[in-house]
Amino acid sequence: MIVEPNLPAEGDLAEQQRVDAIVARGPGGAFTLAGVAVAIVMAIWFAFYLLVFVARGGA
Repeated sequence: MIVEPNLPAEGDLAEQQRVDAIVARGPGGAFTLAGVAVAIVMAIWFAFYLLVFVARGGA
């Protein structure tokens, strides 16, 4: 097995700093995407409820 020292190159250090800055901002985009998906599912559910169940049992 060949063991190499874990020394970052100059380009790798800049890349690591860029990645660290992105990770530090947090998962805001993931939460936004999840919120939009939940809103779409709820809108479809309410539309189905109003157009099918309420329309059948109105009288």
